Amino acid sequence: MPKQVTTPISEEAAADLQVGDTIELSGYILCGRDAVLPKVLKMIDDGTAGSLGVDLRGQVIFHTAVSPAGVGPTSSNKLEIESSIEPLSAAGIKLHLGKGALHPETIAALDRHNAVYAVIPPVTALLGVKTGEERVVAFPELGMEALHLIRVDRYPAIIGAAHGKSIYD
Repeated sequence: MPKQVTTPISEEAAADLQVGDTIELSGYILCGRDAVLPKVLKMIDDGTAGSLGVDLRGQVIFHTAVSPAGVGPTSSNKLEIESSIEPLSAAGIKLHLGKGALHPETIAALDRHNAVYAVIPPVTALLGVKTGEERVVAFPELGMEALHLIRVDRYPAIIGAAHGKSIYD
């Protein structure tokens, strides 16, 4: 039976997630990929991330764009995405959703910040039914690659990296 995970994710809930766990994720999550994540990192560095109107602590970031066709994971090991995982985790992100194997250094960084990575199957139609509200949080000029906030209900995923381990090892 999948573990039920609701946002925001507490430190205790993140610590309880283990590699191979199946989860169903509910609540509000952020969506962003290669075009927007470097901009979010700059806001964190500049100390302006608070102007997003979303608390990053306990939050989830789904490596995806939001389009009329729905949402589906992109490869998390793209340079712009994977290099964002450690600083976003340090800023409070507890769960990164995407697809693909991560480098060992990224898995170690997740562990240092009590954050986890979950792989989500590329099933856009299924996720569309489980996606409710959506709004652009920042960078609307990026269109479907802007930073979005969506409400999800029981998104299926599998913990792919946690506590220094990976399902890809």
